[in-house]
Amino acid sequence: MDTTALDRTRTNPTSISHTRERIGLITEAARRAGSYVANAPHRPVYPPRDAVEALAAFDTPLPTRGRHAREVLAELDAFGSAATTVVNAGRYFGFVTGGTDPAAQAAAILAGAWDQNAGAGSPVAEAIDAVACRWVIQALGLPSTAAAAFNGGATVANLTGIIAGRDALLARAGWSVARDGLQGAPRLRVVVGDEVHASALKALRLAGLGESQIERVPTDAKGAVDADHFPQDTDALTLVLLQAGNVNTGASDPFAQIIPGVRERGGWVHVDGAFGLWAAASPAMAAQVRGVDLADSWATDGHKWLSLPYDSGIVIVREAEDLHRACAAHAPYIPFAGNSPMNKGIQISQRARAVEAWAMLASHGAEGLAALIERTCTHARRLADALAAGGAQVLAPVQLNQVLVAFDDDVTTDAVLAAVEEDGTCWAGGTTWHGRRAMRLSVSDAATTADDVDASAHAILECWRRVRG
Repeated sequence: MDTTALDRTRTNPTSISHTRERIGLITEAARRAGSYVANAPHRPVYPPRDAVEALAAFDTPLPTRGRHAREVLAELDAFGSAATTVVNAGRYFGFVTGGTDPAAQAAAILAGAWDQNAGAGSPVAEAIDAVACRWVIQALGLPSTAAAAFNGGATVANLTGIIAGRDALLARAGWSVARDGLQGAPRLRVVVGDEVHASALKALRLAGLGESQIERVPTDAKGAVDADHFPQDTDALTLVLLQAGNVNTGASDPFAQIIPGVRERGGWVHVDGAFGLWAAASPAMAAQVRGVDLADSWATDGHKWLSLPYDSGIVIVREAEDLHRACAAHAPYIPFAGNSPMNKGIQISQRARAVEAWAMLASHGAEGLAALIERTCTHARRLADALAAGGAQVLAPVQLNQVLVAFDDDVTTDAVLAAVEEDGTCWAGGTTWHGRRAMRLSVSDAATTADDVDASAHAILECWRRVRG
């Protein structure tokens, strides 16, 4: 091997100076990140008003001349860090967001320095992707024949699974979407539950499946599809969307009662399991999603219960050929084929998301992942019990990690939500469920402790007391 050019690069003063500056910046960024994490538990969970108003410092005209990168980093830290919502210190319950796992966070920093394109010939990215996909499938108890792909979140994962299902159903009917597109294709029937998530509806629209094709099935008091009202006349042109983990209550649809019949009649079942699918990774909680492994495709998030950095979604399809049919790309200048991430998802170029998932699963193992899920579910029940004991109305039984409560009436509930945000002890989201305004608390952070739960319940009840006067 001729190393002359490489040696010149290593001794070139400009190259050496650039490398040193880069190392210094990375080190400085890591120092500031460490300081942020260390101080996060001592800050209000939702940023104070003055910190949010100070973000105006970023709103300037495009500079004619740039500044030193260290100065830019310092400004980003000074104004940006103070205006963040603290999601990784145990008291953030606003959305189903797991605080980033330490191993995953560290891996993200290293992978960022690697700057690998998982869709364009990175041996390390492809190797880790293959292992992480296999581990996720195994952890969720899904068929070993399945293929998985990392992407930008559950919306993209839902879209990918729906496209795979759409194309598979049409292929069985003798229609090739790759060859003929969708115009003139056999019309698909889409069946969803009444409480289908907005991301799944958006994915259906992006896949070319409009509102007039969608049939809605009533849901029960927990927000799960009522199997008694599920249509028994689905056929080989039917795409069914079910849900693992109702976003308000955590309830899952009755998979074992619905899926076998749909598949026997030739239909395709896709499961939107953004967070609830991870119940399958816990022996104690797996009964909540019994039968979910019978589906044809699944979508989930890594940045929820798996505790990966944003953004991270995962699509899984029972038969690899169905995923490849929908997503494979071909060009003479692209030498990559087969199981490359670019052939399993919508993107060609993509960051190496699987590195973070591999690090989390390698550091926790199957037992650690199950323990994380079970612990947060236990905390959710503790939080619901504490709020109920204080007089709040729990609107639905706690199924997994979601707590849904109301205070007196809609006006009072909204006032309590605002007071909790202002108080800063914790942060909770608002929602409307079955016609009532409610506070939704999602217990998803591995950092949450029983003390965090107790302090948060106390703060919420105190806010309610103050609102009542």
